[in-house]
Amino acid sequence: MKRLALLLILLLAVAGFFGWAISQSAGYVLITYDQFRYESSFWVFLALVASLWLVAVVVHWLLGLLQISGALVNPWSRRHRERRVEKASRSGLRELAEGQWAPALNHLQLAAEKDRQPLVHYLGAARAANELGEYAQSDELLQKAREREPEAALAIGLTQAQLQIARGQYVEARASLSELQNDHPRHPYVLTLLQQLYVQLEDWASLCRLLPELRKHRVLPAAKLSELEVLAWTAAVEQAGQPSELATEASIEALNQRWQTVPSALRGEPLVVRAYADGLARLGAQGKAEEVLYAAIKRQYDDRLVERYGRVLGRDPARQLAHAEGWLKDHPQNPVLLLALGRLSLRNELWGKARDYFEASLRFDHRPETCAELARLLAQLGDTESSNRLFQQGVGLLDRNLPATL
Repeated sequence: MKRLALLLILLLAVAGFFGWAISQSAGYVLITYDQFRYESSFWVFLALVASLWLVAVVVHWLLGLLQISGALVNPWSRRHRERRVEKASRSGLRELAEGQWAPALNHLQLAAEKDRQPLVHYLGAARAANELGEYAQSDELLQKAREREPEAALAIGLTQAQLQIARGQYVEARASLSELQNDHPRHPYVLTLLQQLYVQLEDWASLCRLLPELRKHRVLPAAKLSELEVLAWTAAVEQAGQPSELATEASIEALNQRWQTVPSALRGEPLVVRAYADGLARLGAQGKAEEVLYAAIKRQYDDRLVERYGRVLGRDPARQLAHAEGWLKDHPQNPVLLLALGRLSLRNELWGKARDYFEASLRFDHRPETCAELARLLAQLGDTESSNRLFQQGVGLLDRNLPATL
């Protein structure tokens, strides 16, 4: 209220000053140029200048209003279109990140149609459509992206492959990635997607063929790549060692051929060796399986291979037992080796030695399978009471790993 009163007093003072000045002298202004002549009093001329200045201010304000609110004055103005595209882009990308697929699709599709660089918007809209199950629309948006930005074929192809994998269209995804690999054989992400697809399809043979490219181009960290190599070759050998419609000899030959393709650095890997031995045993070549296991253990002792060695039926059970007993010198308290020795002693019908080995194994590690083996032997020897007690112990050990009951 005080400010308003001060403003009114100031205006009255200014008006009084101008009134007094005008009453003192009207002044005179003369402007001539060629045949143009303008003359008036000084105060009229000053009022004209003030009016022109006021008009300029109003026009400037109106132009600013036009730029800020183009939708009201000219909804088709270039600036307004740019603002609409920018707003749609911001909203669509945010909604895409938030998983709001329907509004994201609408906004990104609008932005893609109006923007001069629509790639990101088309890719985002295709993903949103894919999440909504609108696969045809998703593919159509990717095709529009190809037409608008043909130089972005790699980015569009990668997005298409990812969406096909998400749909479960593995055949189509494989075709898309194979085409990309032909055009971009060294591209890390193309190789990564191929690797992930082969794992998902359990196409171990194709993954094994891809592994050298992954290593050559350093697509994965060294430790992860080594882990993947073991996984792939183990699974590939296991796959080749499964019974099939082929004759036994043909199946064994196929397994041997697969083994020959395993890189030499991995032929000593316990998991791969075990898969090969298991395949041989499964196909009836147990003697060969025993030789493979013995050679691998001789190179490098490993409990997983020793456990298999105690199960496999070699050509000479007595020699097989002697080989295994030779490892006792370096591993006298190893429960896995003692269990294997007990099983090999059973195969040689050495009941007392088998019992001693099983009991020694239980002293170092109470394993359910060792309890079962010793219980079966004791039942065979007529010690029913001890056999039942061991069976109960074995069941109790297994019970620890069972899910809790309601």
